[in-house]
Amino acid sequence: MNNINEKSSYHHGDLRETLLIVATEMLQENGINEVSLRKLASRVGVSRTAPYHHFKDKNALLCGMAEKGFEQLHQINKCGYEDEELSIREHFYRFIHDYIQFAHNNPDLYELMFGRTIWKDKSSTQELRDSAYPCFQFQVAMTQEWQKKGLFNVDDNALRVSQVLWGTVHGIAKLFIDGIYTDNSKIEEICDYAVSMFLAKSKEN
Repeated sequence: MNNINEKSSYHHGDLRETLLIVATEMLQENGINEVSLRKLASRVGVSRTAPYHHFKDKNALLCGMAEKGFEQLHQINKCGYEDEELSIREHFYRFIHDYIQFAHNNPDLYELMFGRTIWKDKSSTQELRDSAYPCFQFQVAMTQEWQKKGLFNVDDNALRVSQVLWGTVHGIAKLFIDGIYTDNSKIEEICDYAVSMFLAKSKEN
């Protein structure tokens, strides 16, 4: 990767964004233990102190990376949900497929977003929470809309339905990430089954 001129980056105000992009690349290449502010500065081509103007420590950097991940996932969910050419069932399939595909395409970032490194020790920043919580709240809003349109039982608790749905897609995603499911060609088939099982259950009620 070409070095980035520090003065130019500060002038244009994009050094923070560059640091997050490159740090995410480092995460994907070598894992979380190899991500450090010192190594990041060297790779970007700035002084060792430059990253500290944007991230006070490694935890702040990791939270910034996770924050960007949630923003990406939220945008993916919104694009699928707002596609007017899709039927209600297709919207639901799109949500399940896009979620699992995002996790599959970004395994290390996904692990960071939902892992204990940040959440277990309550190390999340306010900025990360402001990005993560709306992502789930949007899922609850989608569930409520699907209930109104007859996809799910309207009498069910939307929050609980969303939690079970999230637990399902998260579990499937983790099985692929952890190597328990190894045949990536079966992702779409598993998504189909997940959709069918949820909708079959909703028809029973």
